Amino acid sequence: MGKLTVLALRAVLVVLLAGSVFVQAVMVPLLAVDLNGLDPDFAYLRTPLLVIIVLGIVTVQVVLVCVWRLVTMVRRGTVFSPAAFRYVHVVIGAMVAAALVVFALAVILAPGEAVAPGIVLLICGVVVAILGVALIVLVLRMLLAQAVARDVEAAQMQAELDEVI
Repeated sequence: MGKLTVLALRAVLVVLLAGSVFVQAVMVPLLAVDLNGLDPDFAYLRTPLLVIIVLGIVTVQVVLVCVWRLVTMVRRGTVFSPAAFRYVHVVIGAMVAAALVVFALAVILAPGEAVAPGIVLLICGVVVAILGVALIVLVLRMLLAQAVARDVEAAQMQAELDEVI
């Protein structure tokens, strides 16, 4: 991976992480204040909504940090090692957690008249999309496992060849 590509990706990751911290530190408290004026019939939604939003932001931050670590490993040439699997597993887990958090949002919004049923259906569609991305990352993890196995095999063959020569 070229230096410019790594630099561009890291810049995007920094902007996304800074944005998520801003939303977590500034926008969520402002939303909490706005939700204080919520119709009393829907006041029960205030706390679950805030918790779901914060948990969703945390899952995004976890993925961003893991991608940063993986990019660092790529730059150093150590991505084809067992250490990379730890970060890939955390990314998959964070995506599944994000899907569960979004599904929880659908569950708390479904009963009553808080939102239209079509909105709840759209939120469930987002859950399926997030799980689809998690499955894509799982497939990429399998490709990484194959690459690591090939790398180990190539190192063993090189060692055998060095002994013969």
